[in-house]
Amino acid sequence: MTTETILVVDDEPAVRSMISFALRQEGFAIREACNATEALAEIVAHPPQVILLDWMMPGLSGLDLTHRLKRRPETRDIPIILVSAKGEEEARIQGLEAGADDFVTKPFSPRELAARIRAVLRRSARQGEGDGESLAASALTLDLASCRLFAHGQEVELAPMERRLLQFFLANPERVHTRSHLLDQVWGETVYIDERTVDVQIRRLRKVLAPHGCDVYLQTVRRLGYRFSIRAPTESGLPPGLA
Repeated sequence: MTTETILVVDDEPAVRSMISFALRQEGFAIREACNATEALAEIVAHPPQVILLDWMMPGLSGLDLTHRLKRRPETRDIPIILVSAKGEEEARIQGLEAGADDFVTKPFSPRELAARIRAVLRRSARQGEGDGESLAASALTLDLASCRLFAHGQEVELAPMERRLLQFFLANPERVHTRSHLLDQVWGETVYIDERTVDVQIRRLRKVLAPHGCDVYLQTVRRLGYRFSIRAPTESGLPPGLA
C-alpha cells in the first residue's frame, strides 16, 4: 500500500513540527519546508501528493505560491490546502479562487486536517481518471491531460477554479445543478463557503467565454441553479425566467 506524501510548508518550526507529528500518526509520509523557496525545491525533487501551505510567510506568501504552482503545467494538479488564521469568508474565497483545493482555519484539530487531506486526495483521484481524454461541446474543447481550453480552435486562458467549474459542466451537460450541488462537486463538501461564491465564479467564467460567443452555454435557471447547454434556452425546454 502506497503511503501518500504531504509537504508541510510553514515558517514557524513549532507549528510545522506539530502538524508533521500529527499527520505521521495518521499514516502519512511527511516532508517539510520553511518557506516558498524551500517548498519549490522540495516539489521538484520529491513531488508530494498534497501540499499543506501556510498563507502568511515572509517573502513569497502561501497565496502567491499557490498562484504560481497552479499556473505551472507540472505542478497545477498537485492538491493544495491553504492554512491561515484568517477565518473570514472573503479570505477563504480568495484562497480557493487562487486555485487552492481547500482552506483550513487555525486553530484546527489534527483529525479534521487528516480528513480534509483524504478528501482532496479522493477528489484528485477522481479527476485523474479522465487524464488523456477531452471534453467537448460545440465550439469548446477542454483537454484534460494538458488542462487547456480551446474555443473555435483558439486557446482560452482559465483560472484554476474556472477550469474546474467548466470541466464539471462539460462532464454533466443538460442538467440543472443547484448551487449547493456545485459547491459540493467543484469546491468540495468539506469547504465552508457561501453559495454566492458560485454566482461570482459563474460570472467570471461567462466573462472569459463571452469573446468567443460561448457564454450563452451557461444558463441560469431561476430559483433552481445553473445548467450547461449548447442549445438556446427556447430550444432546450427550460422554464421561463432564464438569465
